[in-house]
Amino acid sequence: MKVQVLGSGCPTCKKLYEITREVISELPETVELEYLTGIKGTSKIIELGAISSPVLAVDNKIAMVGFSPDKKKIKAAIVKTR
Repeated sequence: MKVQVLGSGCPTCKKLYEITREVISELPETVELEYLTGIKGTSKIIELGAISSPVLAVDNKIAMVGFSPDKKKIKAAIVKTR
């Protein structure tokens, strides 16, 4: 499974990445985590069809748009999308 945190590189995007990394470390399976910011992040957001950021994507599908500090919500979004 591949999880991506996409954004502009702002503090909110970085915080989502950090929380997502913690959540992934608790999952039983191997997960590849990628953090795309700047032009690469924005291009991927547009490609996926989101209109705001940050975006949490799982296997090239949008799992969550916007920031949430809630680890349970992020985990649920990852598990639901795969």
